[in-house]
Parts: sequence; C-alpha cells; structure tokens
Amino acid sequence: MSDRVTVRVEDHIADVRLSRPDKMNALDPAMFEALAATIDALKTRQDVRCVVLSGEGRAFCAGLDMAAMAGLGGDGVGIDLATRRHGIANLAQYVAWGWRELPMPVIVALHGVALGGGLQVASGGDVRLAHPGTRLAIRELHWGIVPDMAGVALWRTLVRDDVLRELTYTAREFDAAEAAGHGFVTRVSEDPIGEALALARDIAAHNPHAVRGAKRLYNQAAEADAETVLRAETEEQLALIRTPNQIEQVMANMQKRLAQFVD
Repeated sequence: MSDRVTVRVEDHIADVRLSRPDKMNALDPAMFEALAATIDALKTRQDVRCVVLSGEGRAFCAGLDMAAMAGLGGDGVGIDLATRRHGIANLAQYVAWGWRELPMPVIVALHGVALGGGLQVASGGDVRLAHPGTRLAIRELHWGIVPDMAGVALWRTLVRDDVLRELTYTAREFDAAEAAGHGFVTRVSEDPIGEALALARDIAAHNPHAVRGAKRLYNQAAEADAETVLRAETEEQLALIRTPNQIEQVMANMQKRLAQFVD
C-alpha cells in the first residue's frame, strides 16, 4: 500500500501492518494518509473475510509523531480537523473509526506500546489481543489536548465511564492486564499476532455473508433503540436463510468438512 502500511491478502485474510518501525509506527501525515487509503481499499474487497492489524518492529503504535507534526499547519497537528473528508469523520478520526466501518471483522494485535492515537486506532477493531508487556495510555492530556481520534465514540461501548475519565485526566500508562480488565483489550496473549491470524482463519471459515451481517448488527446495536435492533435482526436473518452460503454451511457441518463459500 505504501512505505507506511503494508497489506498482504492470503486465504481471505488481509494482514495489515503499520510499517514505520524506526519510529515505533508513530503517526505522521504519511501514516494518516496510508491508513485511510488502506481502509478505503479494504471496504470494496469482497474476497477479504477478516483483517488482522498489527505493527512491525518494537511496538504497535507510539501515537502522534509530535516532531513530524509540529509546524505543518492544519489545527496544530498538521491535520485539518474541521473538514469531514470521510463521511462522519475527519482524517484523524477515520484512521480509527474506519476499521469499525469495514464490512468484515478486524482483529488487532498489540505489542510494545499503544499510546494516544495508537490506542485509538486499535480501538476501532472488533477484537484486540495484547502481549503481556504492552503499555497503553490515553495520552493526549500529557500534551495538553483531548482524545479526538474517535476514541471517545469507540470506548463508550467498551469501558466504564469513570475509568475512562480517570485514565484520560491523568494520562497515565497501564499494562495489558489492566487494559483487559477495563475492556480496552479483549484478552492478553503471549503471541498476539499468531493468535490473531488463527482467529482470523476461524472467522474466515464461516459464512462470510453471515459474519458481515453480524458485524452490521453489533455496530447498530451500540446506538439504536431496541425496536430498530429487533427489526435489523429479522432483516439480516431473512436475507441469509436458504441462500447458497447458508445451505453450504449447514451441509459442511453435517458432512464434517470445510465449507466452500462464494464471497
């Protein structure tokens, strides 16, 4: 995709990696643009059933590259925050929120650090696996700013309000075990990338249309009222029942074989 993000698609899984290891994958303007372009490209991939997002080198992402951003104009961080170039999101928000908008599940593998904007990018995933040594932080108040890369919108479905306030107001670091306890991380893993790829293969072995339908339901459930969600459940189910992929899933289960789906 670029010198900031690499994408490899194999067996219906997109292995996406932040590729700026010399800077611990810190977010500079080129990284923002590369992440946005990657999300846009994946949105139209019918052959991709799951995405695994990770970082190369010593860390997932150290957050904003403050040195690279300084003096670049925009709203003080080299990014035009006022313009909504990506639907409801500006560019800074889209590199986190955009993973939530992808039609397929996104699994994030964390190691090293996931600080500030890096934690917000990770929070856009459906599932997050973190190495025990990972250090995380809602880091923005350390720099005198607020979290504004979609973290507030994403964390409200993951983490208790009072916990969010404490971690935001203090900007303190916390480890993977604490992150899992709060809900920032799904679980701790000694091999987050390996486990993420294994989980992706498991997901890819299920009816891709049903998986995408389930993601739409859970995305909607975060904000919709009960009546809307109940109707959405019915609509998704009626769209799946007796389709070739749904029948193939049943037959494969009964015949104890791997299903062969049409994407």
